[in-house]
Amino acid sequence: MKSNKNSVSRKSFTLIELMLVVIIIGVLAAMVMPRLVGRSEQARVAAAKADIDSNLATALDLYEMDIGHYPNALSELRSDSGTAGWKGPYLKKAAKDPWGREYDYNLEAAENKDYKLCSKGADEVKTDDDICN
Repeated sequence: MKSNKNSVSRKSFTLIELMLVVIIIGVLAAMVMPRLVGRSEQARVAAAKADIDSNLATALDLYEMDIGHYPNALSELRSDSGTAGWKGPYLKKAAKDPWGREYDYNLEAAENKDYKLCSKGADEVKTDDDICN
């Protein structure tokens, strides 16, 4: 039998090949990252608008159709307080905005026929950038 020391080929990457791959990945990341930075805040604002305009508005409207008036607090959408006609729960979990805080809910009319629902946004302060219905 012959010794095949020289005929055995090694299959591996050279240092230059690995460095080229790292450089290519770095260039691609440098092109993509600036486009994605700042999008998380836009996504949170969009999620808050969707919650207010559809999810919570639907739950509040269903409650109002069943009971005849809007609830005094959002927590009434989740638990029966002995109100006649209650067919809930209208929400499965507590209503929190994308920043993890509860939505501000206020009845506006004396007859409980209208409401204002807001998220204070990232700054947690009632300002012009609040997201409301």
